Amino acid sequence: MKIVVIGGTGLIGRQVVANLRRLGHDAIPASPASGVNTLTGEGLAVALHDAEAVVDVANSPSFEDAAVMAFFQTSGRNLLQAEAEAGVRHHVALSVVGTNRPHAPAYLQAKLAQEQLIEASSIPYTIIRATQFFEFMGVIADEGTRGDLVRLSPAAMQPVASRDVAQALAEAVLAEPMNGIEEIAGPERAPFAEFVATWLGHRDDSRRIVVDPAAPYFGVPITDTTLTPGANARIMPTRFDAWLSASSGNGRSE
Repeated sequence: MKIVVIGGTGLIGRQVVANLRRLGHDAIPASPASGVNTLTGEGLAVALHDAEAVVDVANSPSFEDAAVMAFFQTSGRNLLQAEAEAGVRHHVALSVVGTNRPHAPAYLQAKLAQEQLIEASSIPYTIIRATQFFEFMGVIADEGTRGDLVRLSPAAMQPVASRDVAQALAEAVLAEPMNGIEEIAGPERAPFAEFVATWLGHRDDSRRIVVDPAAPYFGVPITDTTLTPGANARIMPTRFDAWLSASSGNGRSE
């Protein structure tokens, strides 16, 4: 099966491509570097020719509020239109747990807009909402750092390994379209401070955690329910300590 992976050279995309190729599928990574640009539409028709399915894991190059909304709306419209013209039979998209929660951060609002475009299209679809990746602990720590202190909300999180997200996406695109949404999360739920403190300790990072109920998450106040999955979420297997032991420990997305 020919499957085009939009954003196929990033952290999640390249793992999805590798998983599908191991199973014998013709998985094609598509990104601006390969001449496929969902914002402008450049290269989409050629890339999608004879494709049976698409996995969209592309991300906005800017996280400024207006820019991220423009990216997911424009990219979503262009991609779905090109898929309809190419006869694609299954659209799989990676989204984020919490997009449908009140007062969601701007990034999650933009992902919700993307989801709504998918749901309104004529193409059978599956949306996978994932929690934060283990690989983002360093970014979360840096965002909360002031001097040698890391101020973090006491709110809960339930992060997941990127490899588990890639596995879920590969399984989804090979299955029948759900025409619905599945949430996935890691097996452990704890406050932000616990995960980040463990990450810092693994790196011998001397920064000190301060738990602050007023500390925002990328500028937005959060609670225990903002970024954690619902009761019916699929729980993925990789534990945080096992990921730390197996990873390079750089803690950043690529």
